[in-house]
Amino acid sequence: MFIDDVSFHIKAGNGGNGVVAFRREKYVPFGGPSGGNGGRGGDIIFVGDEGLTTLLDFRYQKLIVAANGENGRPKNCFGRDAKDVYIRVPVGSIVYDLNNGIVIADITKHKQEVVVAKGGKGGRGNASFGTSRMTAPEICEKGELGEEKVIRIELKILADVGLVGFPSVGKSTIISVVSAARPKIADYPFTTLVPQLGVVKVKDGRSFVMADLPGLIENASQGAGLGFQFLKHIERTRVIVHVLDMDSKEKRNPYDDYLKINKELATYNPQLMLRPQLIVANKMDLPNANHKLEQLRKQIPDMPIIPISAYTNHNLDQMVYEIANLLDTVTIDQFKDDLVDQVIEYRFTPEQAFVIEKDEQGVYNVSGPMVKKFFEATDFTRDANIKMLARRLRNLGVDAELRKLGVKHGDTVRIFGYEFEFLD
Repeated sequence: MFIDDVSFHIKAGNGGNGVVAFRREKYVPFGGPSGGNGGRGGDIIFVGDEGLTTLLDFRYQKLIVAANGENGRPKNCFGRDAKDVYIRVPVGSIVYDLNNGIVIADITKHKQEVVVAKGGKGGRGNASFGTSRMTAPEICEKGELGEEKVIRIELKILADVGLVGFPSVGKSTIISVVSAARPKIADYPFTTLVPQLGVVKVKDGRSFVMADLPGLIENASQGAGLGFQFLKHIERTRVIVHVLDMDSKEKRNPYDDYLKINKELATYNPQLMLRPQLIVANKMDLPNANHKLEQLRKQIPDMPIIPISAYTNHNLDQMVYEIANLLDTVTIDQFKDDLVDQVIEYRFTPEQAFVIEKDEQGVYNVSGPMVKKFFEATDFTRDANIKMLARRLRNLGVDAELRKLGVKHGDTVRIFGYEFEFLD
């Protein structure tokens, strides 16, 4: 089964917690703190694998979770880092973060690795807080939370050549003759429901990957027929080969077919019209084919047209040579969106450390990225840790801002759902 679009949830591992411990060994007076740091949580890493051609493995995948880091231990022993989780995906996979609406990975090479979700850092044990002034700290940190995301993977096949054309024009027959691919071939439309890839070997030693893509119909760019299921796979190809039926049973005009297919390509993505194109006039063994070929050459004088018959294997070698020669002149990098030189100036805008909002009950809510980081690292089972959180918030400027807003001694302040009494 060919699956090219899936969505699921991923969760990187949390960092292990630091611990509070003290050395209590014979003949070691004033042993001092010995609580070790927690281990790092596991990352979730996607790896490109050219041996995979579908996202079927993820069809029923709802959640991928990496292990948490091990907690720290006494005697300055650090917790063990968790193992990273490696997920193999087909080359050509694009990974989207659905929560933020951004692309986080575009995997185009074999064995290319991308960290999709980062594991949390381990919390520090009390040995890390020891100083000449604080010789016996009872402070430790909890490990950071691992990244949690809802992602979507979209597969766009990587092929050098894409065969495009109306249903039943002979694309499947062509790829079955010039390569080892064996697509379904039958005398009715839409026999090819999924892209088929085949490696074509030229007699002079060159080779390229050809894709037999599902047949187009008019208004495919608006979703008609197989619609976007086909069109998105043409975006990675370097050369577009139009396959035209020179004597169709439906009495279609080959020139009209050519114009309609190009219209759908341009409507879906105007960049596709920059790709080199080649016309393959198929079914030249039929009675009216030669007459229509002469008309087609007059209507499109500047476009190379190669007459073939995939059914009788006529002139297939010339077609393969012409495609290989065209591929030698073009790279996919020529067709990226940034064709015009641009200078982009990036300016660093510091993220607001905290935000204070007053709700309907008159309670002040404190939030923000730095506040969240400090809050999640705090182990509330120890008074020393709570005092450290208070110092960090004070140094961040939260106390001063609360006073400006009119918060007084004894008022309630809420931080991520937890309520605290403001002490001045």
